[in-house]
Amino acid sequence: MLIAGVLCVCVALLMAVLGLWSLARPADTDTAALVMRSVAPPQLAAAIMLAAGGAVALGAHHGSAVPVVLVCIAGAIGTVAAGSWQTARFALRHEEAPARCVGSCAACTLSCH
Repeated sequence: MLIAGVLCVCVALLMAVLGLWSLARPADTDTAALVMRSVAPPQLAAAIMLAAGGAVALGAHHGSAVPVVLVCIAGAIGTVAAGSWQTARFALRHEEAPARCVGSCAACTLSCH
């Protein structure tokens, strides 16, 4: 469990640094910058989950630590996957909005920018 704990803590630190780096970037109206900033909250949440899993792996008994570490890892992966999915959907809608809003915005179902 020592190896699993150290790996979880290292990956948690990496995810936290990436999330904070994404938040520290300037807020632009560019779609790529918006996508990078919107992925940061799931990255930070995954970092917290992995840090908790690493702490349990380093401090608890082997029998009780294994299920907790597995749940923390699965939760972190699921959180990042769901956040990436939502961000990709947002990016696609953001890129398609000007093409659908040609002419009058009264007929457009999306908000025109």
